[in-house]
Amino acid sequence: MPSKQTVFDAAGDATADVVVVGSGVVGAMMADQLAARGYSVLMLEAGPRVQRAQAVENWRNMPFANRVGSDYQGLFPQSPLATAPLYFPKNNYVNATGPNGSGYQQGYLRVVGGTTWHWAASCWRHLPVDLRMKSTYGVGRDWPISYDELEPFYCRAEEEMGVAGPNDPAQQSPVERSKPYPMDMIPWGYADRRFAEVVNPHGYRSVPIPQGRNTVPWRERPACCGNNNCQPICPIGAMYNGIEHVTRAEAKGVKLLAEAVVYKVDTDANNRVTAVHWYDAQKKSHKASARAFAFACNGVETPRLLLIAANAANPRGIANSSDQVGRNMMDHSGFHCTFLANEPIWTGRGPAQSSCLVGPRDGAFRSEYSSNKMILNNISRVGPATTQALKLGLVGPELDDEIRRRSAYGVDLSISLEPLPDPNNRLTLSPDRRDGLGLACPDIHYDVGDYVRKGATAAGDQLRHIGSLFGAVEFDITTSLNANNHIMGGTIMGADKRDAVVDGNCRTYDHANLWLPGGGAMPSASVVNSTLSMAALGLRASDDMARALGKA
Repeated sequence: MPSKQTVFDAAGDATADVVVVGSGVVGAMMADQLAARGYSVLMLEAGPRVQRAQAVENWRNMPFANRVGSDYQGLFPQSPLATAPLYFPKNNYVNATGPNGSGYQQGYLRVVGGTTWHWAASCWRHLPVDLRMKSTYGVGRDWPISYDELEPFYCRAEEEMGVAGPNDPAQQSPVERSKPYPMDMIPWGYADRRFAEVVNPHGYRSVPIPQGRNTVPWRERPACCGNNNCQPICPIGAMYNGIEHVTRAEAKGVKLLAEAVVYKVDTDANNRVTAVHWYDAQKKSHKASARAFAFACNGVETPRLLLIAANAANPRGIANSSDQVGRNMMDHSGFHCTFLANEPIWTGRGPAQSSCLVGPRDGAFRSEYSSNKMILNNISRVGPATTQALKLGLVGPELDDEIRRRSAYGVDLSISLEPLPDPNNRLTLSPDRRDGLGLACPDIHYDVGDYVRKGATAAGDQLRHIGSLFGAVEFDITTSLNANNHIMGGTIMGADKRDAVVDGNCRTYDHANLWLPGGGAMPSASVVNSTLSMAALGLRASDDMARALGKA
């Protein structure tokens, strides 16, 4: 059916059936789903619109130090009124402190389409047991829904995003699937094949990573041609990005407003949300009224908004009667292991990441310490090899030869660890730091806890064994934890409204017509990238919203 249209009055205020705040993968996919059902949808995005060609040109002209330092943000435009956490140079928008504050330096974008502009496109599912950590291992929290309830939405998300993955159960993690992947797996390069040959006999189980990129043309996306700079930008658009669902939604009649920063929420006598207020690029305030609302920012920006928007009826923040908004912050804090192998590995051919060691992903040990996954980074080693060779003082042909040798023999493993939800890992509003609109910036206290620290020790032992299989030299394990931008837990899901923000449909307990889909709702992290689970939760929430709207 044709979608209804958002209505604007002379002052620029809007009325729609649904208001979606955030235009990343979750928000854009939900807007597209609801518009397809005929509802009028207004999407409000705090950041500016991105043009792929300009971002690619910015990447080509990026200084060498930014390239080797993994500056995945500097090539994207920034709004002075919607700050994102930047590190080249660092802008201190997010102030992360605590024992592992330095490991919570998130690198997300605030732009139309969201952070999937510069992701690795990994589309993992949780294991069934990951949704019942408390019941199985006595740690963490259980989800209020089962894997079987979530599984159909995983299938829908894979179809929406165009995921290529292995359809051989021996190469799947998990194997519990009701449908095959939409496309067969991205072919492995030599590095992935050779690494698996060496480590798999020892139980590490290197398997293909399900990826949101094409092996064949898919919904106007070309097939991947292996440019190898998926992070920070796919130059040809073969990799899924939230902008796809933005444009699909707009074609169905969704109205998207960029540089529209939501800061205030109105509620009625029944604590239903009646309107949100936003600032435009000229700092002028407008109001959007609707029957249903979804805050689909990310796991930092959604709890920040809920706290900023506290009102007389909700003095601790919107949706925060449980005092859990901003608590239980999680990310797959991790580290890297690098070495030179005793044979050429030849990383740098094809996508940035294609294979992962999932042998340590599950086991009885999870009652005591974190699981892990180890990705074979396939990003070209030429940058770090050049830095290393220059430090040796080489010049001329010797320098060229050494760069080539290190590029061919170099290995970089990215290790992710499994956090547990901890209410003390908390986002609060800064008492003194403000953004360009005068809104409080986020402060985050973060401590991975002994569960993760013990897991890191176990992973280190595994890595030393892997290094020995390759006769590793210049073997190094980084000692400080790094963020992986998989933000979870700040609007945690649960079966009891006393210790949860949302239910199993991501609907808030406090407001019958407000949903908070995405990573913030996830009550357990597993060790795998969170994007596919976020999208699945968004699809489940959109179905619940449609049911609620149908009753109105």
